[in-house]
Amino acid sequence: MDKLGRVTLSLAVIAIVGVGTWLVLRVRVPLPAPEAAGPVSRLVPEPTPTIYPSPTTVVRSVNRLSRLETVSYHIEKVLTAETGQGPLGFLFGDRLLLVAAGEVIAGVDLGKLGEGDVAVAGDGTLFIRLPAVEIFVATLANERTYVYDRRTGVVGLNPELETAARREAQRLVEDAALESGIVEQAQVNAESFLTTFLMALGFEDVVFTDVMPTPTPVHTLTPTPAAP
Repeated sequence: MDKLGRVTLSLAVIAIVGVGTWLVLRVRVPLPAPEAAGPVSRLVPEPTPTIYPSPTTVVRSVNRLSRLETVSYHIEKVLTAETGQGPLGFLFGDRLLLVAAGEVIAGVDLGKLGEGDVAVAGDGTLFIRLPAVEIFVATLANERTYVYDRRTGVVGLNPELETAARREAQRLVEDAALESGIVEQAQVNAESFLTTFLMALGFEDVVFTDVMPTPTPVHTLTPTPAAP
């Protein structure tokens, strides 16, 4: 190969390498953002919702509370909700698997104590008849409750299915807490807390009872008439 041929071959190789490098860089360089494409892209609505709260706030009621919350249960339940199942389920069916996390809080409402529910004996013992334990809160934790899986037919989407599943999950969470003894535990905790608190106030003993003791009558001395 003469000198001119070698020069021509070298130029061809350089040209091929240059074109290949340009193609590689062209592929790797990111395309411009859609916002830079032009004013048309600004007309496309954003997928993120925008919320505008009303400046007006209405307070419907204010209630005075005397609740003593003594125990809290955190419970998880998994349940399946479905509609439209059967031979045509592939068309009208809708099924979801919900993982629900909830909280149940129980205690006693001290505001329901009456005058006849507290008595002090002569030896300094304090008798108390506590109100019945109540479930104050039974709710789902929305940030930890989610749909794990959902299978929907061609025309089977039920917009109320998840709402119904969450409502049932909340009921199941409360039932699970009741079955696990939340009422009994709330009673024990309430008595323990009030005993410590009242004895610190100076009472020698605190007794919780369902039947208040009968007050001991005060005997008065009747003077005996003098003998004639």
